[in-house]
Amino acid sequence: MPDQLLTFLKYIFLALLYLFFLRVLRAVWIELREPKPAPLPAQAAAPAATPASVSGNGRRGRHDGERLVILEPAERKDQEFPLSAELTVGRAGGCGVPLPDDTFVSQLHARLFRRDGDLYVEDLGSTNGTYLNKKKVTAAVPMRKGDKLQIGKTIMEVRR
Repeated sequence: MPDQLLTFLKYIFLALLYLFFLRVLRAVWIELREPKPAPLPAQAAAPAATPASVSGNGRRGRHDGERLVILEPAERKDQEFPLSAELTVGRAGGCGVPLPDDTFVSQLHARLFRRDGDLYVEDLGSTNGTYLNKKKVTAAVPMRKGDKLQIGKTIMEVRR
């Protein structure tokens, strides 16, 4: 082969090698960084509601007793986690729903939170994605009783 062709192929190989290393570094960076906070609704800037006005809309007590129940894998089936104002899901020990054995789950994978009394789920930039009723979550999405949430190989359901 001519020397020019070998030199050209060498540079192509080096470029592909550097691209590979950049992708690996990007994946590590995404896994280690802090998740972005969800944008606050426009009402958050308003003064806090008084207890009388909160009880007047009937929303606060409606979600008492809601929980997230693991359906799969079989070894964690029926494990329950009470749904509070905010709950994180991931492999990290500090998560409200720790999934340390599921290798398809990121350290901080997803967040469940309440906004205006409704329950929402959002993906926190995970590598493998978060799915609600088999649809990929790309932004904060409302959840209801009976919805199935898949994170990695773990499938959970919202129950009362």
